[in-house]
Parts: sequence; C-alpha cells; structure tokens
Amino acid sequence: SAPGRFADYFVICGLDTETGLEPDELSGENFEQTPLRRTFKSKVLARYPENVEWNPFDQDAVGMLCMPKGLAFKTQADSREPQFHSFIITREDGSRTFGFSLTFFEEVTSKQICSAMQTLYHMHNAEYDILHTPPTNDKESCSSTGDCNGTSVSKLQRFNSYDISRDTLYVSKCICLITPMSFMKACKKVLEQLHQAVTSPQPPPLPLESYIYNILYEVPLPPAGRSLKFSGVYGPIICQRPSTSELPLFDFPVKEVFELLGVENVVQLFTCALLEFQILLYSQ
Repeated sequence: SAPGRFADYFVICGLDTETGLEPDELSGENFEQTPLRRTFKSKVLARYPENVEWNPFDQDAVGMLCMPKGLAFKTQADSREPQFHSFIITREDGSRTFGFSLTFFEEVTSKQICSAMQTLYHMHNAEYDILHTPPTNDKESCSSTGDCNGTSVSKLQRFNSYDISRDTLYVSKCICLITPMSFMKACKKVLEQLHQAVTSPQPPPLPLESYIYNILYEVPLPPAGRSLKFSGVYGPIICQRPSTSELPLFDFPVKEVFELLGVENVVQLFTCALLEFQILLYSQ
C-alpha cells in the first residue's frame, strides 16, 4: 500500500539530442508551418525514482501529458515565460494520479540540433518559393502584384525564421511532479522554486538533488483535516487537506474558470450540470 508520501515521482521531459528533431505525428501534418512553428516529439529524459510499487510509472501517458503540444522552439525575439499546467491520469480500475508541470525554455547547446533547424528552414524556404512563384507567362498577374517572384510574400513568411549565425535557439523543457493528491498550489510553488534555483546566478543553499529527495521521501501527505508546512528551495510551502466531513479537495482557483470562459458561459455550464446534460469541452 502507498506510504502516504506527498509526491511519488519527479520527472524531466524535453529534447532528446540523440534522436534529434522528430515530427510529432499526434499534432497532425504541419509541414506548411515554418519550422519554428512546428511541433516535435518530446521524451521523458529522466525520472526519480525509477518506479514505485503503488503507482507504476506510465511513460507514454506522462510524456504526452507533460508536453501535450510536443517540443516548441523559439529564438531570442520570442516571449519565453514559463507556463504551468496540471493533468490527471485515470487508470482502468478508476484510481487516479495527478501531474503538475512547469514548462520553460532553455538555450539549445547542441550544434547538431541548431544545424538541423537551419536545414529545415532552407528546405522550407525553397519549397515555399516553388509553390508561390507565378508562371513566367502570367505578366498580368505580375504587374498587379508588383512582384513576379513572389518575394514579398516569401519575405513575410521568412520573417519568422531562424539564422544560425545570428539567432539563439531555445527549446521547451518540462519539470513535473506526480502526486497521489491534487495539491496544485503547493506543487506549483515547488516547481517554480526549483526552476528559479536553476536559472538564478546565485546557487541555492543546498544541492538541487537534496530538495527533490526531500519532496519525494521526507514530506508526508497531511492527515485529513490538517495542514502541512514544509521547506521549499527559497521559502515555506503550505498545503491543507480537508477532513472527511468537508467538501473534497479542490485546490484550483475558480477565478481562472471565469477568466477563460466568461461569466455567461460559466452560468450556462453550471445550468447544464444541474440539468444533467452531457457536456463537451473542446480546446486546443
């Protein structure tokens, strides 16, 4: 049986430099997009521990849910703010495990990956020029557009491009906690503080591994009806577990639901739930 630990796994997902740039088939055909806007396969790069008896590690599910859109590439010209999201893995027996992911961008140091991205751009631009060059005898079309080679459109398409000699390439990476209960706020703080420790010029008081070991092996689940306070990398983290006589744990800000859907849609959604209608949420 589970020993009642706060977290079962710490996971890192991202770019596998050995396999290189593999198109993400789950995202569909996206070859018309510029290479920086395409999605590539992400991999589970590391996890700790390797496995726990009460919560077998599902590599495919965790890898897909940690980075549902696959790998994303950006340059120094793009915004690279970290993004947080959560997910649930429901097993065949109805049991659940919860995941919390912080996705951020780090510089690509592999010359092979940078060269591969540059090659993709050369191929994309060559194909784009062929597709968008009008026939040579279509002089009327040339005069109306003012561009016989389609270069004005091509320049617009190439604006969002990558030049290995000029640009710095960044790729998305994800750190994740797999937990038996949905302590969203606490997990978010843990991951944000770990990320801060990695990117800060000043190293944390202890090695990062000690903080990860602490969250996996030394921090227990709070008993029902009790609060728990434990140390993060830069400050205390608090979580609270409702008692058996209270409503179930729901550690998500309701404000975000209203921001995403709007008041009218939330009221309509709530009405549908009360009337026991089937509800389908469709999203990218």
